Amino acid sequence: MKISSRTMLLLGTSSVLAMLHFTAHAQTQDTELSSDPDDPQLEEIVVKGFRSSIENSIAAKKGSSSIVEAISAEDIGKLPDVSIAESLARLPGLTTQRVDGRGQVLSIRGLGPDFSTALLNGREQVSTGDNRGVEFDQYPSELLSAAVVYKTPDSTLIGQGLTGTVDLRTIRPLQVKERILSVSARYEFNEDSALNSDQPGSGYRASAIYADTFLDKTLGIALGIAHQSTPTQSERFNAWGFPNIEGDLDVNGTAPFVLGGAKPFAQSNDLNRFGVIGTIEYEPSDTFSTSFDFNYSHFDETQSLRGIEFPLYWSAAQLQPGFTEVDGLITEGTFTDVKGVMRNDFNDRNADLFGAGWNTKVHLSDVWSIETDISYSRADRKDFLLESYTGTGPAGEGALDTLDFAIQDNGVVKFDTVLDYSDPSQFLITDPQGWGGGAQPNPLTQAGFINAPDTEDELTHLRFSTERLSAIGPIAAIEVGVDLSRRDKERNITQQFLVPQGGASAIPVPTEALLDKGTDLSFIGIDGHLSLDPLFLLNNGFLETVGTSLSSFDVPQDWKAREDVFVGFVKFDVDTEIASIPVTGNFGTQVVYTDQTSTGSRIETADLGAGTSEPRLVPVKEGDKYTRFLPSMNLSFDVGHDAVVRFGAARTLARARMDQLNASLSLSTNDTRFTSTDPNQSFFSASGGNPALKPFIANSVDLSFEKYFSRAGYVAIAAFYKDLQDFVNPNDAFLFDFEGFVDSTIPPELQSSLGTTLGTISGPTNNGSGNIGGIEFTLSVPLDLITTAFDGFGVISSMSWTDSKVTLGDNPDPIPVPGLSKWVVNSTVYYEKYGVNARVSHRYRSKFLGEVSGISATRILRSSKSESIFDAQIGYSFETGALEGLNITFQARNLTDEPFVTFEGDDGRRVIDQQSFGRTYLIGLSYKF
Repeated sequence: MKISSRTMLLLGTSSVLAMLHFTAHAQTQDTELSSDPDDPQLEEIVVKGFRSSIENSIAAKKGSSSIVEAISAEDIGKLPDVSIAESLARLPGLTTQRVDGRGQVLSIRGLGPDFSTALLNGREQVSTGDNRGVEFDQYPSELLSAAVVYKTPDSTLIGQGLTGTVDLRTIRPLQVKERILSVSARYEFNEDSALNSDQPGSGYRASAIYADTFLDKTLGIALGIAHQSTPTQSERFNAWGFPNIEGDLDVNGTAPFVLGGAKPFAQSNDLNRFGVIGTIEYEPSDTFSTSFDFNYSHFDETQSLRGIEFPLYWSAAQLQPGFTEVDGLITEGTFTDVKGVMRNDFNDRNADLFGAGWNTKVHLSDVWSIETDISYSRADRKDFLLESYTGTGPAGEGALDTLDFAIQDNGVVKFDTVLDYSDPSQFLITDPQGWGGGAQPNPLTQAGFINAPDTEDELTHLRFSTERLSAIGPIAAIEVGVDLSRRDKERNITQQFLVPQGGASAIPVPTEALLDKGTDLSFIGIDGHLSLDPLFLLNNGFLETVGTSLSSFDVPQDWKAREDVFVGFVKFDVDTEIASIPVTGNFGTQVVYTDQTSTGSRIETADLGAGTSEPRLVPVKEGDKYTRFLPSMNLSFDVGHDAVVRFGAARTLARARMDQLNASLSLSTNDTRFTSTDPNQSFFSASGGNPALKPFIANSVDLSFEKYFSRAGYVAIAAFYKDLQDFVNPNDAFLFDFEGFVDSTIPPELQSSLGTTLGTISGPTNNGSGNIGGIEFTLSVPLDLITTAFDGFGVISSMSWTDSKVTLGDNPDPIPVPGLSKWVVNSTVYYEKYGVNARVSHRYRSKFLGEVSGISATRILRSSKSESIFDAQIGYSFETGALEGLNITFQARNLTDEPFVTFEGDDGRRVIDQQSFGRTYLIGLSYKF
């Protein structure tokens, strides 16, 4: 079933608000969910049920001084969400990008994960990703009790993002009225079973939560443990690209596009994650309180990918006459002389995430208080990406194939082959395409490749603040403080060629490596595949490693970045009246001083004589310092009849991507320009990163109107506008003084003749600007407000429209902004009564520029098609009798089997990657003792 975007926008029907199940109690929050995780008004767990959780979230939104969205405890785990990102993505103005079938990173108000920040209990978090964007699937959703998304910041919000800040919350044990002890378990499976026989087709999730108070409720302890083993399957069609065919023109006089090559895979993932979250609180009196939070998550995901890589137009294969062309794209045809590369790949990602924080508050008097907070978080991630190749023979040898191809309506290409790709007698471990021909030592038979990136991220914060409660005219309180932080992030990558055993050009496939069951590639029209275990080949010496220090990249990929940040802040709370209208809120400012450095390598070329040269790595370190002022203001006007008008204005920043701060350079010299004094035509030039990049800046204005008509009902409309400055242009050039390179590059006797040490570096700059704006509409209606016949039914729906115009340098043409979907619709239809709960959810986003994995685990941007995703759940809670406390749930994800699709240029038919994940089902039990 496919539903058009127009229908989604008009109906806005479907989507369960993002609720991950917290199997204990729900929270009620009748006041603001502040950025302070120890706020005594933050959580009061008194009721349970989906509607109660809606009421709590609405109360948090209504009582906040900022413009926020919230989900609360009973929401958590109530939907089939593998990741907390999928839950957050159902909030107004938010959406997510799927990675391997699950939501991983967030876009807030049209900007991608690089522009937002994640906190845990009010503390900034590191990332297991390559840059700053938090990968939310690292956090066990079952152990989170609430989440707040700040769309407008106040000056005490440390680590705020440019477009928004996500604060994940864990349970506060001193707010628990009675002991909590609950357990839950879910069994899950995919309709496609296991596409690869060496990966599981089913999995499970289990969690346990305990919270209680001691010493006359002055000591509180909470502990949660969660483990999951989640399999996902993906039928993945991947195209190399679509070049223009040479020598032929279509009716419009332009060369048509043709498939340059294909790399389809059947992919099976197995995600195993173990997480622990805990809190200890001690509050012996009203004047002193202290708390300690900790979290740990171990994440291990293995992937098996099997398919056939077909080099076509970009190879020696020949496109035959008689092909079919439709509107400039060749949709059917035949290639001869095709030399396929059988792929049996294995990937493993292993990550550990740890965090801890200690907070202490002391009330010195009825007026003065002080607060300290120390936090530390660290992420370590190791990837092992193994490729293995088999073919009919080395390059220039072996049988060739004749391949018919036809592009289907969904963009997937189906093939008809002559060769039998499941026959082990026809294939050898070898380099079928000669990809190792340019490598050293030369010649090299490349029968595979290993990429092994290692990423470490470490962040320490020390915060001190003091607050004075005082009614001085409209000012109700003043808070002043400082925050000191240091962040170190490092990425190193090991790369190795794999060659056949003993230096042979080809060896037979050992029978011990063959899987009992071959991989089904019928989704691309191929019946069989020679499926083997690549780890067996590597571990038993059939594949041997050959090091490659520089690989094929112009710029070294290893880098290390350090940021020392000082933040001073002041906030004035407002409580007054204007024209008899009660006004509350705050205003203030942050001053942010940053000292950033980046360490990398430059590539120099050493002359070996006889016309040969060898590249070498030389360490390099660069950086910069800057100061930014970030004022903010939030005002809420109570216009009566449960209606609130909110106004927000702020300046926010987002620091540049870590890989763009890379100090590494690939140095080039031009002898013909040795005496030139023009920096743009000089002897020196380079390509690389830019350690002096400044942060993105946004000057924002927000206006919101909210009307509440019951505890679970409200309507809201909001508008926002952001003026973007210092936008990073990733493909620019800037002047650089190469004086430090002179001694290592130019003989001493020639240095005086050098025209200039200035030259250009091709790399990122802040030479971009623009704006982004939008409108958000939200409606929550319990249908019993219309008629009692609908008692128990309700609808939640939100729709947002976002537009942007960003230009880079002197180019007047606007660029697509990463993560921006012009339309986002999130909706839910639910029923809850007599212990029965059921809901159907939907989330839609229009096309966007997504971030995906490229060659050698690098991240690249690519156009992504619109998505329309349905989930559903039905369950029953025993409310009385011997089974009281038991909940039974059946859940289904991705009911319409919506694929994730990226494409080339502006033609959605030129599909680069299509991943079909199938439907996933979960059956679960939870019990509260």
